[in-house]
Parts: sequence; C-alpha cells; structure tokens
Amino acid sequence: MLAAVSTAGIIVLAVLGFFLLLAIGGAFIVRRRTEAGAAAFTAEIERANRDLAAAHASDNGWEPSRVTEAARQAFSQERPGVAATTIELIQVVDPPGTEDDKAVFRVETAAGEHRLTLGRHGDHWHFETLT
Repeated sequence: MLAAVSTAGIIVLAVLGFFLLLAIGGAFIVRRRTEAGAAAFTAEIERANRDLAAAHASDNGWEPSRVTEAARQAFSQERPGVAATTIELIQVVDPPGTEDDKAVFRVETAAGEHRLTLGRHGDHWHFETLT
C-alpha cells in the first residue's frame, strides 16, 4: 500500500511540474513576441500621429508645404551648417483663432533627432523652440 501512495504522489508531482513548465514557457514566448512587436507598434503609432497632424493641418487651412518650408528655414537659422535629412509635421496645436496656433516638427539630422516648434502670427510662421 505504501508503494502505491508513493507512485501516485510521484505522478501528481510530475503532472504539476509539466503544467508549471508549460506556464513558464508560455509566459516566456508571450514576452518575446511582445518585445519583438513593440518597435513596430511604436512606429505605427508615430506614423498615425504624423498622418493625423497633416490631415488636421490641411483641414484648418494650413498649407503643409508652406509650414514645412518655414520649419526648414527656422531650423537652418537655428543650426547653421547642419543639414536636415527629414522634416515631418508631428503635432498641430490649433486653439480657436490663429494667434496661438503651433506646429511641431520632428527634424532628423546626421547627428540625431530634434523637435522644432513654430508659432503662428497671422499668416506668418515663426520659430519658438528647438530641442
């Protein structure tokens, strides 16, 4: 009778151990899949934000090419001799009226990434910040 209890206990422990290994393995696989998709998810969110900002700008009568050109000029004045490889509109701040409008750009250079903010005064865009 003692041998039967020991065998049953061993079987129960083996089954529990098997399920524990399945749970640990599953958690590991889910974590790896989540980490692998995080960069793609972040890139997709950033692309959606840029698209939304561009759509919002064009819906409010902003001329995206004109605002982008103002951003290019402001960047070249603030960082003479540094070439911007990419300038993308990433955020539109558009409270009622036009005097407090802001356009935020992501500017890529060979040295890194910057955020450039332009403010609006009437039909003129002017430099506010560069980080």
